[in-house]
Amino acid sequence: MTKLNTIKIPLWVNIMQSILVLIMLGQVYMYFLNHQMMIDSGIHTEGIPNLNLIYEMGARTLVMALISIYVMVTQNPQQYLVVLIMNILREGFETIIDPLYPLLNAPASPMVDVVMHIVIVAVEVLAFVTVFKLVKKNSITV
Repeated sequence: MTKLNTIKIPLWVNIMQSILVLIMLGQVYMYFLNHQMMIDSGIHTEGIPNLNLIYEMGARTLVMALISIYVMVTQNPQQYLVVLIMNILREGFETIIDPLYPLLNAPASPMVDVVMHIVIVAVEVLAFVTVFKLVKKNSITV
């Protein structure tokens, strides 16, 4: 048995996760309701195959956001670790994909995008290590 209820997730980790949730919810809005924004970035939205991919991405991103919100509400550190791994992997892949295939309305050059993603991934890894150390330090077996 572990003493998970006594572990407090640091405020900065919760703030970081809140920002990531807001970004995901913004993406969900774009996928489901703001196709003009997608068109402006160079994504084709006409046709059943394209809409299928767009709505699947929206659904998957919404599920990720909902799971993140649930974990933030429960403050369960072990579940938080899973969400942080999910964030690290998602942002890690975006670190490679975004500069290789930039959007037409990208707010930054591909090189700046790489640097921004590396910083984001580094903060997420730091959050993971912080929560992992808390879990490891406070876990006891009965």
